[in-house]
Amino acid sequence: MSQLAKTPEPPYYAVIFTSSRTEGDNGYGEIASRMIELAEQQPGYLGIESAREELGITVSYWTDLESIKLWKANAEHMEAQKTGRKLWYKSFKVRISKVERDYGI
Repeated sequence: MSQLAKTPEPPYYAVIFTSSRTEGDNGYGEIASRMIELAEQQPGYLGIESAREELGITVSYWTDLESIKLWKANAEHMEAQKTGRKLWYKSFKVRISKVERDYGI
């Protein structure tokens, strides 16, 4: 992912997923790609940005808190979350924020 998400005028919401991975891919790449495809189909989805070095940070953008709640409860996403806890992540943190202002070039 090399582009910044095209988000609307605020307010909107950001889900910030910060993680430290375990060794090896163990199917992670395939499922991560699938989760992006699936998220793009969800009502309220606005875009995503992601970077990974030693620490991974993925920020997804949503129109409202209800859309985030529905995404979290998506059955396929829940299965990926379960696998992530067992296999892919040493640690992770999820933060949900309301974006009230954005600017840039």
